[in-house]
Amino acid sequence: MKLISWNIDSVNAALTSDSARAQLTREVLKTIHSYEPDVIAIQETKLSAKGPTKKHLAALDELFPEYALAWRSSEEPARKSYAGTMFLYKKELTPVVTAPEIGAPAPMDQEGRILTLEFDNCYVTEVYTPNSGNELVRLSDRQIWDQKYQEYLLSLDQKKPVISSGDFNVAHTEIDLKHPATNHHSAGFTDEERADFTKLLASGFSDSFRLIHGDVKGAYSWWAQRVKTSKINNSGWRIDYYLVSERIKDQVVKSEMVDSGTRQDHTPIYLELDL
Repeated sequence: MKLISWNIDSVNAALTSDSARAQLTREVLKTIHSYEPDVIAIQETKLSAKGPTKKHLAALDELFPEYALAWRSSEEPARKSYAGTMFLYKKELTPVVTAPEIGAPAPMDQEGRILTLEFDNCYVTEVYTPNSGNELVRLSDRQIWDQKYQEYLLSLDQKKPVISSGDFNVAHTEIDLKHPATNHHSAGFTDEERADFTKLLASGFSDSFRLIHGDVKGAYSWWAQRVKTSKINNSGWRIDYYLVSERIKDQVVKSEMVDSGTRQDHTPIYLELDL
């Protein structure tokens, strides 16, 4: 089973704009297609509550003609065209699609942050974890989210093995970002967020990248757009993950970043399992 996950930072911008950045994004989409993944998870779609337009659907069909689509958008009372998730999966697959609410602080459950596919032998779920925000204004709510999300994954894991991907908005350890010393009070690297991620793993899940690559340094999935040299200097963070249930960790074949060229922000991540 081949899977790819990516925070795209706006499906609309990727599919309808002619900007230089949009062109780079479409090249990454073509690279994703070349992997022939069974399932593609996309976060931060930023679509309206009505979902993809006819123009979006036509563009996706041109790029991914052999894939079906499932989506979830932010809806009131949450902000419009905010967050959101999407799955593309091969048309011969017939998963059951669910858009769970986990009892997170309002309006997080309405921000379209979790989407799940149920297959015969596993769950494939994606998440766009809330950012703790400037000056950590959302940290307390984020901690409740982390607890509720852990409970949700465990509820799935009681039934079938789980494959969870997405932008978890946390660099777990000091080797997961270039400059740990200066970021201990930054969103995504606070003690609280890192401890919550440790608890999630300890509850029965494995970080597939570390399973394969051990304590390798300098492997990141995100580089700040606002710093022009961030990717050139590899001054990044690893905040995107594929987690798998402990009982299937030995079936992980590959877990790696997908080359997104010069495009900054998130890069896609790839997982291959022998299920």
